[in-house]
Amino acid sequence: MTGSESASKGYVGPTARMIAEMTRKLRLKKGWSQEQLGKAMGYTAQAVSALETYTHAVSDQMLQKLEKHLGEGMGFFEAARVPVRLEKLPAQFKNWSLEEQKVLSLFLYTATVVHGLFQTEEYAKALIGGGYPPLSEQQVNELVEIRMGRKALFDRKPLPHIELILEEAALRRTIGSAEIMRRQLLFLLEEAERDNVTIQVLPLDCGLSGKHAGVRGGMTLAETPDHDRVVYMEIQDESVLVSDQGKVSTYAQRYAKIRSQALDPRASLGLIKQLAGENP
Repeated sequence: MTGSESASKGYVGPTARMIAEMTRKLRLKKGWSQEQLGKAMGYTAQAVSALETYTHAVSDQMLQKLEKHLGEGMGFFEAARVPVRLEKLPAQFKNWSLEEQKVLSLFLYTATVVHGLFQTEEYAKALIGGGYPPLSEQQVNELVEIRMGRKALFDRKPLPHIELILEEAALRRTIGSAEIMRRQLLFLLEEAERDNVTIQVLPLDCGLSGKHAGVRGGMTLAETPDHDRVVYMEIQDESVLVSDQGKVSTYAQRYAKIRSQALDPRASLGLIKQLAGENP
């Protein structure tokens, strides 16, 4: 998005409405018109008007500009960036998004595409932009930005332990283009070099023996800061967060079985290198 573009259309939540009110009050305090504020930030007067009248949800880029030109050192607009992003999240992900950033351990299994935490920006954009019903370009860009922001988890202190098990089919399914997919595979290899990350591949021939523990779909098994375990799953446009420890135990056993059927980490990375064309 360029600075001349207006903030995105869509649901305007309570945080965005509070920002609109604060923007109007601080703008008037400075004695600026909407046109003057817009010019200072690189936006049109119409974009500022849309923000102040709740016509458009404020963008992350606009929040940064508001902090620079209206913030007065308070940090209000900077602090609002995270809650505003959360308000834009798909409904099924909102309950999990904050919890994900606090976990001590993550055990991920995905069957159809590369897990969101391990996606490159261009892979994520192709994936989100190719979904149905179709989204506007601005909505796609905002969801990609939010997805990329989740990666802060990898460098958080203390470092979380993260395991990813990917179906081989997800690695062979080209998203966007062959080159985008190749760069995605190379990115997986880079992430696997982290001390707190392990990546394994569940091979296509897993079901030949008649045993495939992952046939019921993907899951996220997490250890919370209180050392409890929860399971998060997405099915179409719905999500489920399971905290009942009896049910969680069943999912944990299933994940362990999936892990046992996957290639070991070294062989998994070898397969990813081969698919990326890194091996002769």
